[in-house]
Amino acid sequence: MDGSSQQLAPVDVAIVGSGIAGLFLALRCFRKGLSVAIVTKKNLSTSSTNWAQGGIAGVLDVNDKASLEAHVQDTIKSGAGLCDENVVRSVVYEAADRIKDLVEHGVNFDLTEDGDFDLVREGGHSNERILHSRDRTGAEIERALTSGVSQEYEEGLRILENWMVLDLIRRDLEDPSKGVAGLWCLAPDRSVYTLSARVVVLASGGAGMLHLATTNPSVATGDGVAMAYRVGADVKDMEFIQFHPTALAENSEQPFLITEAMRGHGAILMTKDDYSKWKEEKRKGKGDSPNDHSYMKKYSSKGSLDTRDIVARATDRELKKSGETNVLLVTEHLDHQKLRSSFPTILERVKQIGIELGPEPIPVRPAAHYLVGGVAVDFHGRALRNGNTLPGLYAIGEVARTGLHGANRLASNSLLEAVVYSERAAENIVNSIEDGTSPQLIKNLTKWRDEDLEELSEHGPLRTDLFGLRSMMTNDVGLVKSNIRLERAKRRIAHIRDEVVPLWHSTKPTQEMVELRNLIICSELVIQASMAREENVGLHWNIDLE
Repeated sequence: MDGSSQQLAPVDVAIVGSGIAGLFLALRCFRKGLSVAIVTKKNLSTSSTNWAQGGIAGVLDVNDKASLEAHVQDTIKSGAGLCDENVVRSVVYEAADRIKDLVEHGVNFDLTEDGDFDLVREGGHSNERILHSRDRTGAEIERALTSGVSQEYEEGLRILENWMVLDLIRRDLEDPSKGVAGLWCLAPDRSVYTLSARVVVLASGGAGMLHLATTNPSVATGDGVAMAYRVGADVKDMEFIQFHPTALAENSEQPFLITEAMRGHGAILMTKDDYSKWKEEKRKGKGDSPNDHSYMKKYSSKGSLDTRDIVARATDRELKKSGETNVLLVTEHLDHQKLRSSFPTILERVKQIGIELGPEPIPVRPAAHYLVGGVAVDFHGRALRNGNTLPGLYAIGEVARTGLHGANRLASNSLLEAVVYSERAAENIVNSIEDGTSPQLIKNLTKWRDEDLEELSEHGPLRTDLFGLRSMMTNDVGLVKSNIRLERAKRRIAHIRDEVVPLWHSTKPTQEMVELRNLIICSELVIQASMAREENVGLHWNIDLE
């Protein structure tokens, strides 16, 4: 390939990623007359949004000040006091409008028999305020937004599926403060193209693939965070990685998420020993509540319905004490018909491994779920550098660190955050282009040069390095850390970097190599942030700080 000759038609807005954040913003900007390109490294719907089961949190009555305040306080409490309160209040108060937008986009949330939204409760929430579509809310939102984007595709919205972004392009290669002017993209035929844009929006999701067990799709390799870091953007709070306490425990490379809404429905966590004792009591005719036998009673007054950081860490401790590979999510005390009607996706999934939902407990274990930290942004989703806006770069969705989540994300606040910041970023982009304050388009950007690069001869070593990285992060930088383990992780990631970087500079890029390069940077950022955090708070727990 001749890397010097590959050039795509420039656009006003280039979006990296196709989850709720990217699609919502694409529709907003395109319908305002801007030229838009979506670059996604898989199919349009391959995103964490599509995998989200729970729902979207929001108070729909803007005049119900008590309920709004309760959502604010639940968020702050879940975030262990490290949330930006102004951000929390602004997002909570904007929820009703953004949920209305989703409904107008064709999202079908579940309704009660009276025609009202069927609101449910999840861990950490004091009230029922979660809108959902059975147990496949993310898929329903993705369906509606993908349908809208597909329609606009006919009108000129550009969609590049199965394209991998290699890197952001600086406006000035020597001065990072000048900002971003476009992308280098790897096409399916492995040609590299240059895409010029007034603004680039990172909506690329998180970094679940840092760990061996993750509820994220395989595309969650921290690309946006790594790319932003390389162009000098601020990256914050990377030590806060949320593990979902209830991923289906099975021999699978891709753990299946058992939504938190099931615990909101009344499901109870037990160790295998807890469960045996409860069953024995039942056989004796005693009517003990299953909650009385849950290990979670030792860790929280809220039991199985506490926030994810507390539940996941408690589960991890119980598993380490017992040597078991999983705990149990018990549902047999619940109305089986209603349970199956509410969670049809889970019903079908557990049936595949021979479990009957209701009478039989579900084996679960924690799995990496959500990156709380990421690219630091302002109120409008603009990326920051040394606290100042970085021209031409926005970050929205999981890739962004807005200040909403603090040290731990409250359940179902992520979809809300994504749509709120998508709307804000879209409005800011449209206004800045209309009033002439946005960065000017640079049509003749520096091209990707690879004339002297060889084809990668062996992929095996890359896969070994990837497995080594994920194993190291799982064992040493997981739910519970220690100083010794962090130091070991630092040494190991340096070794992996020393093996991969020379390959990156000497061979033609592949998606596999690009993703590993990005995961290396994200690993280093997580390790550095974990070593710098001198207190146990939220999702960060170091046994040497106890």
